[in-house]
This record gives sequence, C-alpha cells and structure tokens, in this order.
Amino acid sequence: MTNKVDIAVIGAGAAGLFASIFAQHESVSERSVLAFDGAKKLGAKILIAGGGRCNVTHDVVRPDDYASGPGSSRNAVKKVLKSFTVSDTIEFFGNRGVELKREDTGKLFPTTDRARTVLNALLEACYEAGAELLTEHRASAIERVEGGFSITTSQGEYDAKRVVLSTGGKALPKSGSDGFGYQLARSLGHSVTDTWPALVPLLLPKGHWLTELKGIAVDVELSLAGPTGKVLHKQDGAMLLTHFGLSGPAPMDISRHFGGDFPLSPGLCPGAESSGNRPRAEPGAKGAGMSLNANLLPSHTFDSLETELLEQSTAHPRRTVLQVVQAHFPDRLAMALVQHGAKLEPGLPLSQLSKDNRRALVRTLTALPLPVTADRGYEFAEVTAGGVPLSEVNLSTMESRVCPGLHLAGEILDVDGRIGGYNFQWAWCTGRLAGLGAAKALAQD
Repeated sequence: MTNKVDIAVIGAGAAGLFASIFAQHESVSERSVLAFDGAKKLGAKILIAGGGRCNVTHDVVRPDDYASGPGSSRNAVKKVLKSFTVSDTIEFFGNRGVELKREDTGKLFPTTDRARTVLNALLEACYEAGAELLTEHRASAIERVEGGFSITTSQGEYDAKRVVLSTGGKALPKSGSDGFGYQLARSLGHSVTDTWPALVPLLLPKGHWLTELKGIAVDVELSLAGPTGKVLHKQDGAMLLTHFGLSGPAPMDISRHFGGDFPLSPGLCPGAESSGNRPRAEPGAKGAGMSLNANLLPSHTFDSLETELLEQSTAHPRRTVLQVVQAHFPDRLAMALVQHGAKLEPGLPLSQLSKDNRRALVRTLTALPLPVTADRGYEFAEVTAGGVPLSEVNLSTMESRVCPGLHLAGEILDVDGRIGGYNFQWAWCTGRLAGLGAAKALAQD
C-alpha cells in the first residue's frame, strides 16, 4: 500500500527540521507534512556541533563568510541570508525557551551549553506544528510522477505532492550523511558540482617537527598562495598543533580552498574572481601546487619584525635568539621554531646574528611553511564543499527550476560557511524558505 502525504521532507537534520516546522506552520489543518530520516535517532550533527554545545549561529553573518561555486553567486547567497536574519534566529529559539549567549568569538550558544536544548526545541516545534517525523526511513529513490512524486524508503512507498530535499552532504558519514542526496538530486535533473571535505583538519608529513608539539595553540594568519606566489586566500584565527598536523578555526576555515586535491593544485574555479566569491582551488587540477604559510605574529610583517630585531640587537646585544622568541611563544614552540624552523642555535646572541640568519628567523615567524599533504577526509569534516548550484533553484522558495515541486535546503546546495555557526544559519535560512515555499505553492495548486 502506498502512503500519501502532501509535503515530504527527505532528511531531518537542521535544514529538514526547519523546513518541516515552517511547511506545517503555513499549511491548513487537513494537509500533512512528513519528514523522513534514515537514522534511528535524529539530530546527530546538532548534538556534536560546537563540542556538544551547538553553535546555533554567529552574531554577524555576511555573504563573505560563505564560499560557493560559480553557479552560486555572492548576490544569491546574500538574498537567501536576508530572508532570515541572525535576529530572527535568536527570536525563533527564544520563543521556544532557548536563550542564546554571545561568546568573545562572536559565536552564539544556548545558555545551557547543551546541544540537546537546541534539538529538543526543534523537535517540540515540529510536534506542535503537527509535522510527523519518521526515523529509520531512508529514501532510496524519488521519481517524478503525475501529481507529484513517488518516494521509495526502507519502510515502504510514499506519494507526495511536494518534496523538500535536505539530505545534507558527505561530511561526518557516521551520522548518516553519505552523499546519497546528490544522487537523488541528479535523478531529478539537477547538476551537482565536484564535492570535497570542508572545515576539516589538515595533515602534515609524518614525523614533521610541528607534530611533536601537539596541544599548542597560537593565533596566526594563514596565506594560501598559487604557484606564482600570488596569494589566493588569507585566513586569521587560532591554529592548533596536533599529532597529525593542523586543526583549529584558521586551518579548518582555509581547508576548503584547497579544493580537496592533493598535492595542492593551482587555479581558481571559473568565474570565482568575477563573482566575488572566496576563491577556491579547482578540483582535479594538477600542477606545481599551492603553498600554505603561517604568520605566527599577525601584527607584524617581515619588514616590521626585522626592524624590531635590529633595534633589539642594539639595545640588548646579549639577548639570545631563543629569549626573543620565548617572549612571544610557549617554551616548547619557541625552541622548535629556532632549531627546526630557522635552524639556529638557541643560545646565539642577537649581536652575532648575521643578516641571513636574522632573515631566516623572520621568515620562520612571519611565513612559516606548512607542507600540507592531505586533509582528514569526510569522517572529520564539518561540512561539504560543492553541491547543487543556487542558479538551479528559485531563491524565494528554494524550488527547483528543473524539477517543479522539488525544493532544496541546507548542505546539499553548493554553499558552505566558515566555522562558527555560519552553516547552521544557512540551514535555518534555506530550510525555512523551502518549507514556506512548498506550503504556499501547495495552497495554490
């Protein structure tokens, strides 16, 4: 027997739950909203986000905080973000008993510091609206039929007048995000750009001296340069040294700009410069490779730090190279920077520092090479880069331009944000638009 439903939401993560809430909110009582999810329990990504606290959004959200392919322009991202602002997010959760607090980084968390608070509010909002949530119902096929769609799930067949596709991407596959949603989108006529892990830790060569300094965090400015030396992207923030390489906000934010292709490859996606999007490497490109450097003293340039060292050598000629570096960094890191980075004797007095040695030290501190060999993959990524281009959807309703009646929301779209709540804000915006769009269109059918 085939079950019938008015609006089917495929994937009940952050975007899917929001779509379910707003679809039912706008529907009249006799219409049904049904959300399917393959997981046994809902909200796995929500519960682990932000270290188990759920970084609901950020205090300031701009189009520049997102990256996308040439089919998803900056203006398109801006239009979607304007539809549901940070203030709207704060109000939505506040009305459901979830007060948010701003931390120094600009991230907004629930005052309970528990992601479960956020998930419970979303689930309760779904139940109050009358949307039905079905777990262990994995969609394996969606077919366009007369009057709507035929959906095949692991628990049976369903007919729906409209469908919201919010299956997520490939990041954190143990939560159920295995990328199958892209196959569903393709089966309904959509294109899907190349995809790769984003917001993911980076690997250094095995045995690299920085991997011996695990646990040390430092504020940096990272620079990703092409083979000609042209800087393609800069990212500031904290960098955490680990046993495998690099983690923390700065490395994870810049990770998506590698294009998922290692060894690192040059090139921008066609149209990236003209569209105003953050540049990203072209997946699959082969060539001389890009280089990643870290300025460990972001308030300094090469010239300003060299000038400071010259002044110190005059004022404090007996001060050693190690003492100078220790003024800025923990002892373990300072020693490693001197010995392994600049390849100098730690006890060398400034007065005996040659020009070449002084510049080697300055380069180490302001442009430390980080020879990234790979990222840690989807298993450790927070989001997927790539997906369905925004040019293939109506931005007011998230309805497909190639398959009427289909709406898309969340990570399945070719837009991904920085670390810090930006991807949740994208989920709230697109989920709401898709839910409202499906419900209003159904009312007019």
